Amino acid sequence: MPSQENRRITDVGTLRALGHPLRMTLYRALLVAGAATASQLGGQVDEAPSLVSYHLRKLADHGLIEEAERRGGDGRERWWQPASDGVSVRGADFRDAPEKEVAHLAFTRLYLDQRTELYRRYLDERATWPTEWNDAVADAEGNLRLTAAELASLQGELLTVIRKYDEKGRADEAAGDTEGRENVALHVYGFPFRA
Repeated sequence: MPSQENRRITDVGTLRALGHPLRMTLYRALLVAGAATASQLGGQVDEAPSLVSYHLRKLADHGLIEEAERRGGDGRERWWQPASDGVSVRGADFRDAPEKEVAHLAFTRLYLDQRTELYRRYLDERATWPTEWNDAVADAEGNLRLTAAELASLQGELLTVIRKYDEKGRADEAAGDTEGRENVALHVYGFPFRA
């Protein structure tokens, strides 16, 4: 996968391209796999390779994914990979027009729905995971009294810790330490609310 940092999405066209339910699922699957074909992804999402290929091309049109080096198998199949290590979408980039805010809200809700579904799937499959994984699962909530600046600072610190563990895990895996290593989703939300 290219070593480009997370790509910051700032235009509505790209946001809408990624904000399609199947495309978001395919993008996430490519982030996990590193590279895959439309046939492989079609099997994961239970869709026809031709439909998956169409949606992969839409993601590529917006620079979110790119063709990858071919790997074994059928030489006619295209391999795809993410064009960056991920994406970031910030509300501040879409506040200057109502239609942009609507697109951002729709994207964010879909993203939340897919994250929630991923966690639900873990809960449904929890009994199939070894005890050490179930004991390591984090499920916590804190109700803090912060200013906006303090929340921004907290987010920065949390992202630094997350990056540290991600980089170490990837480096260890590249060095051959693969025993017991799994994909781990970590969702962090920090938002104001009124009781």
